[in-house]
Amino acid sequence: MATTYIKAPTGFPRRFIIISADEQGITELGFDDTAPEHTDSDNPHIRQCIQELDEYFAGKRQDFSVKLNPHGTEFQTRVWAQLSTIPFAITWSYKDLAQKLGSANYCRAVGMANGRNPICLIIPCHRVIAHDGSMGGYSSGLDIKQWLLRHEGII
Repeated sequence: MATTYIKAPTGFPRRFIIISADEQGITELGFDDTAPEHTDSDNPHIRQCIQELDEYFAGKRQDFSVKLNPHGTEFQTRVWAQLSTIPFAITWSYKDLAQKLGSANYCRAVGMANGRNPICLIIPCHRVIAHDGSMGGYSSGLDIKQWLLRHEGII
């Protein structure tokens, strides 16, 4: 497992973006104000991820192609796969996402899986909002969700 960090863009609510990967792909992406003590960026997935993040923040990329390898339950991985289909600058409600997974009754479970997304931003859980149009939650903080939605021109 390799982990590294990059400095977040100017104005971003946290100082660093932390990226972890194994041989199969990116396993985690998160945000922090403290850089990890030990880093290893000699991983092809991490190098590609850094390049794609730079392009995203520069407004030159809307979709990510870096290989992902998130670890979760079968249901969580289904939710994360469906999240990955939400287009850039579009939001879905938790209910929309639940219906695409088979039942509007899955809303709470979808919200829980969304909150456990280990690869924030690339698996775009920030694009999921409450049915009434309010922000809903975001495990990394609503300030980051708002920043990302603003960056994509949604708000």
